[in-house]
Parts: sequence; structure tokens; C-alpha cells
Amino acid sequence: MTALSLKNVNKSFGNVEVLKDINLEVDEGEFVVFVGPSGCGKSTLLRVIAGLEDATSGTVDIAGEMVNTVPPAKRGIAMVFQSYALYPHLTVRGNMALGLKQEGQPKAVIEARVAEAARMLSLGDYLDRRPSELSGGQRQRVAIGRAVVRQPKLFLFDEPLSNLDASLRMNTRVEIARLHKTLAASMIYVTHDQIEAMTLADRIVVLRDGQVEQIGSPMDLYNNPANRFVAGFIGSPAMNFLPGETVGRPVGQTVGVRPEYLRIVEDGRLNASVAHVENLGGDTNVLATTSSGEPITVRLFGQHRIRMDDSISLDFSDADSFLFDTEGTRLRAG
Repeated sequence: MTALSLKNVNKSFGNVEVLKDINLEVDEGEFVVFVGPSGCGKSTLLRVIAGLEDATSGTVDIAGEMVNTVPPAKRGIAMVFQSYALYPHLTVRGNMALGLKQEGQPKAVIEARVAEAARMLSLGDYLDRRPSELSGGQRQRVAIGRAVVRQPKLFLFDEPLSNLDASLRMNTRVEIARLHKTLAASMIYVTHDQIEAMTLADRIVVLRDGQVEQIGSPMDLYNNPANRFVAGFIGSPAMNFLPGETVGRPVGQTVGVRPEYLRIVEDGRLNASVAHVENLGGDTNVLATTSSGEPITVRLFGQHRIRMDDSISLDFSDADSFLFDTEGTRLRAG
């Protein structure tokens, strides 16, 4: 069964086109992530799905029902926002139960659902605390629990981890992944962080300027990007781009090489000067500038004795590279 279907969805604010002919189908139980730079339209698209914004044209179907004119509360969705949006005067239990009370659910149903959500999210010891007594990560888990208890047809997450520090982001990301597996629920997740997208998604929708650039699994996008934009956006550190003529390709073409595929050799086709070294323990990122002036990043496994201003020579296999034309279109497989 299809959990969500978007057909030719457009959204304009006045004369400004924010979404342009979006088409997407999300299967039941699928975790789909919208990713792209700020201003690409990903949050607006989520709000159109939620009913918080009206599509200018096109159709939005949830679980087989067209919902363009259905108010948000009747769409069978639950949304988790960047801000926790918890009521400070209510306990954790009260915050999670509020939506069910407003729906008129029986007390026994409310208690059972809240208890189960608290168990899944490890909130059982905090049910009688208020938000001010919780950490940021715990507050976000309460916000997620508030969505879980509603048993929606579709979960919508709008950059839910952006207010958390790095360690909490990782922990909460793991909890969301585990929750998805436990519930087998359909989830749409918006983020600007491509690491979140890569680690959570069954499929990623890459957006730019209100348009879909590519849809695919994380590894599809990493290994077979459709264009230079996707190639540069997916992957950390980002892909290197070099003028074709500097590495034996025709003038006007661009060669893309991921940092992990560059090798430091005695006599390679690229010479560079080291600008900075990131010693990460398990990995070493070498940031350098080629003799023709392009910035380049080399990712090495393990620890290496490389210092700023060292001269290095680099090479790579053509099979591990990507070729793009002047418009950024992918010309051939690596």
C-alpha cells in the first residue's frame, strides 16, 4: 500500500515558485528523507503534506485518500518539530496524553499508549517530571512520544535533531531508527544534514531550488549521483572537483573524485601543498591546494605524519572517478 503520493505538486508564494512539479510515492513502512541546502523547499514540502500550507496545484494523497482540502488534524499524521513544543506546565505523561484526550480517547487507551511509548523511548522514569527538569534529548524524546501515541498513518519529522549537540544527535538518531523498525511506520524526515539522511533513510529525496534532483537509496546516491550537485552534496568530506585538463581529460569537463579514492604516491598526476591536517585518530583528512589552485581533500585511513606546507603527489583510478559536463550533468559512470 502507498502511504503517501505526491503528483505534480507546485507551491508558490506570490510570484515566487518554491516547489516545482514534485512527484513522489512513499511505500507503507518506508523511511524517506528530504535533504538539501537551506531554501531548497524541503520544509515547505513537508508543510504541504501536513496541510499547514496549501499546494498551489497538484494532489497530495495519504493512505489512498486525496487530502488537499482535509485539515491537518484529520489527515492521520503526527508531526515532530525542530522545537520541542512541549507544554511547560504539564508533566511528560500529560504532554504525551494531551492529543489523545483532545480526541476523546478512553482513559484506559490513553494510559496504555503512553506507557508503551514511554517504554519504547526509555521515558518510564520521567513520566512525572516537567520539561524544565529534562535534558534536550529527553525533551525531544517526549515530543516523539507524543507523536507515537497517536498511532498515525504517517510520521513527519521537521529537522528534529538540529537543536541537540553532536552526541545527543547521534543517540537520538539511533533511537529514531530503532523506533522506525519497531513500529514499521511510514516516516518522512526533513534535514539539511546529509549524514542524518545517509544513516536513517530507506530512500533519500535530494532537493534543490524547489525541484527534485534525484531519488534513491543512500548508496545509490553515493555511488551513482545523477549530477554534480548530488555528487557534491552527498558524502562527507565532500567530493573533490577538478578541471578535466589538470588530470588528462578534455577542457570543459570536470572530474569528481571522492576523498577516500585519492592516494598519496611518489609521482602522481596531481601535485599539491598541504594547507591543513585533521587528525581524527581513526582517520586523517588532508586539506590541500593543487598546483593549479583547486582545493582538494584526501581521506586516509589511520594516522599519518603529514604536516602543513608539505608537498604531496596524488593519484586516483579513473574507475573511481566521475565525469561531468559544463552544466553539471553526469557524463558516464566512474
